[in-house]
Amino acid sequence: MAYEVEMKGITKAFGNGVVANDDVSIHLNRGEILAIVGENGAGKSTLMKVLYGLHRPTAGEIRVKGKACSFRNPSDAMAAGIGMVQQHFMLFEEMTVAENIVFKNEIHSGPFMNMKKTFERVQELSDRYQLKIDPRARIADCPVGLRQRVEILKILYQDARIIIFDEPSAVLTPLEVEALLETMKNLAGSGRSIILITHKLNEVMAVADRVYVMRRGKVVAERLTRDTDEEELAFLMVGRQIAGRQIPSVQQGEPLLEVRGLRLNLEGREVLHGIDLHVDAGEIVGIAGVSGNGQSQLISCITGLLPACAGQVLVKGEDVTNRPVRQIRDAGLAHIPEDRYQWGCASEAALEENTLMSRQDEAPFCKRGMMDYKRVRKHAVGLIRDFDVKASSPGQKMRELSGGNAQKLILARELNLDAEVLICAEPTRGVDVGAMEAIHDRLLKKRSEGAAILLISSELTEIMSLSDRIYVIFEGNIRGEFRRDSMDDKHLGLLMLGGTVDHE
Repeated sequence: MAYEVEMKGITKAFGNGVVANDDVSIHLNRGEILAIVGENGAGKSTLMKVLYGLHRPTAGEIRVKGKACSFRNPSDAMAAGIGMVQQHFMLFEEMTVAENIVFKNEIHSGPFMNMKKTFERVQELSDRYQLKIDPRARIADCPVGLRQRVEILKILYQDARIIIFDEPSAVLTPLEVEALLETMKNLAGSGRSIILITHKLNEVMAVADRVYVMRRGKVVAERLTRDTDEEELAFLMVGRQIAGRQIPSVQQGEPLLEVRGLRLNLEGREVLHGIDLHVDAGEIVGIAGVSGNGQSQLISCITGLLPACAGQVLVKGEDVTNRPVRQIRDAGLAHIPEDRYQWGCASEAALEENTLMSRQDEAPFCKRGMMDYKRVRKHAVGLIRDFDVKASSPGQKMRELSGGNAQKLILARELNLDAEVLICAEPTRGVDVGAMEAIHDRLLKKRSEGAAILLISSELTEIMSLSDRIYVIFEGNIRGEFRRDSMDDKHLGLLMLGGTVDHE
């Protein structure tokens, strides 16, 4: 009996000398959920892009149901029944959610697109898979979490027989993840075959039948999930044990970031309703909330990306409300944004140029209006080494890095600013367990040096493990505040969904 998919001896080498996949062979059975895990840069996403027709393999063969296939593009892969929910969204900003989902498979009445039936079909799909969206919303107005749901629904709408999920839960809440994993099980139960790329080993153990571990472009292990555990998989991924962490107490100082009565209107609708919060020196403060409840807009107001209609933002006592981004950064605020490619970097620029953003006209990198490229490169080499960014050279383009390595470079740049206030949104989105441990250590070191860190993460466990205090946000309102010694995931989850908690 032929495998649903078989990849034999796949090698993918890029023009810069990087071999992302080195003689990789895997197979997928019908109705199976197969996980592929590994560190950032291990070659997982590249392998799936080869399967989906986004990359042509340098060597090797792909077979679907025993038949040799050559995919020139994703349309060829879709014609063979393969769909891919990618880690980085491929959506049209000015189109509606529904239009994105049905793109190239529109519902027509005569020569025109039937919008009524389109919205109804997308709403029915949304309800069936418990992925809540507004079919009429514009993608440009959707936060990251909602965009992820649109990507998933787009593939489900195309009724692919083989579905690749590349970090699908990276921006989902615990309840949404639970529903997504249940959806995967249902899809597999109906005869579809699933490939899951994830760094979350608990998801692998919860849903996968079998797992491949990749390291440095090769498959280094294959396990049935019933015969392994998270600890062994983590060891196979990084080649060492992942240590537990005890977070030491740090004496908090004066408030370095204050938000007072912050309000925001977008298209005639108030989305932030008088937000009050503060972050003190030597403190990590988390914001917990289901994606789409105002946390993205709050960060945009604080960092100068959106103008608040009322209220104040103070950095080290200085009012920076509605100032340009550069002035706010100069006041002592660094920002790791939730969307690394839209806000965090210039994807077509070199790594060395990306490490310099907002410092390009400062000494020692610039003298008399001329860039000192030798010093710039030395600076980039140091950050790449210190943060273990897997790259071929400082001249490599940012878009050529894996998502996790791009994240590490952005983190390296922002921490190197020595700013006393750090806005940290989804800092470990799409990174592996080893890199996550390293990023957490860096944030805790920053905290111990007296910095004030505002942490936004869709990973409730991350917020609970790192934060000294947590604010819960729901529909643009702060609904509760917890200190480390009073945190409870059930109470937090209830407030995140709009419920109430009796603190007595």
